[in-house]
Amino acid sequence: MSLTTITVKMSQFWSKLVHELVPYTPGEQPQIDGLIKLNTNENPYGPSPKVLAAIAAANSDTLRKYPDPNASHLKQALAADSGLDINQVFVGNSSDEVLAHVFKGLLKQDAPLLFPDLTYSFYPVYCKLFEIDSVQVPLDENFEIDIDAYDQECGGIIFANPNAPTGIALPLSKIRLLARRHPNRVLVIDEAYVDFARESAVSLISEFDNILVTQTFSKSRSLAGLRVGMAYGQAHLIEALERVKNSFHPYALDSLALAGATASLQDNNYFTQCIERINQTRAKTISSLEAIGFNVLPSQANFILARHQTQAASELFTFLRSNKIIVRHFAHPRINNFLRISIGSDDEMQTLVDVLSERCRSTS
Repeated sequence: MSLTTITVKMSQFWSKLVHELVPYTPGEQPQIDGLIKLNTNENPYGPSPKVLAAIAAANSDTLRKYPDPNASHLKQALAADSGLDINQVFVGNSSDEVLAHVFKGLLKQDAPLLFPDLTYSFYPVYCKLFEIDSVQVPLDENFEIDIDAYDQECGGIIFANPNAPTGIALPLSKIRLLARRHPNRVLVIDEAYVDFARESAVSLISEFDNILVTQTFSKSRSLAGLRVGMAYGQAHLIEALERVKNSFHPYALDSLALAGATASLQDNNYFTQCIERINQTRAKTISSLEAIGFNVLPSQANFILARHQTQAASELFTFLRSNKIIVRHFAHPRINNFLRISIGSDDEMQTLVDVLSERCRSTS
């Protein structure tokens, strides 16, 4: 039986929705020796030693028991860290799962959801999965969010801040304006990369009852492998997420994830040092790339979006891959001549610059 025949036979059991889905495509995770992996915005530095110790301690015969479905210790630590009450904190198995609950519990409304045409590519996937009407609002010519373009009827607004894949952040002053202009709609700020930026919208939660902020432990806290995400908002928004979670997956976080994430919040010195190192490397990398003919958008994330003045991004992507350096290249017409490059260690980024410099010299 051919693969085509098998596929056709299997798909006869699919629902109509599954036939129509175009799933999210995650970044590659190739197993190649000597690879410099700069394609999925992972932290180049490992977790805090306190995290590893906490996970080791939790790895015991107590794993036979279910974890705390309320994640009380982790929520309390997050509340203390953010200056909020525990009933203003939600946690889930990755920020992707948290966002899924947000789409289902808060953003499925009669009017369409608004989000940028260039932002986290999971948003249109969730809209399709949860059958949510949406309108993609174009970024302006500088790849920035134009809040005036959101002055239209909507069922809610969501965007990443700093945005992905641009790395550009919308200031709190403009987020405040958006929240005021849409007082009866939820404004979701997806802050997966906020720790590399200057300010968080969490500071606006006490002022606005329609702002929800999502974050993750994956990037700045080096815990992508644990899959821990969170959301902050006033209690009525958090309650909606809890109702969805407990109708789907009450034990969302396992015992090792709870232990590791909680321990991470107890080592802010390590956390701060890693952020400073990455931001310094980002600044140095931008300067080095600009010196060899790249234009780089002003990123406040742990990645950059860069375009060479004469070299095609698709060719540079292939060239880097042949040199065991993997970055991200998107097919979207507005950015198909850009490369998104995660910030790795100083040595990794210097190798990237050296390889690109040699390429640019040899083809000039």
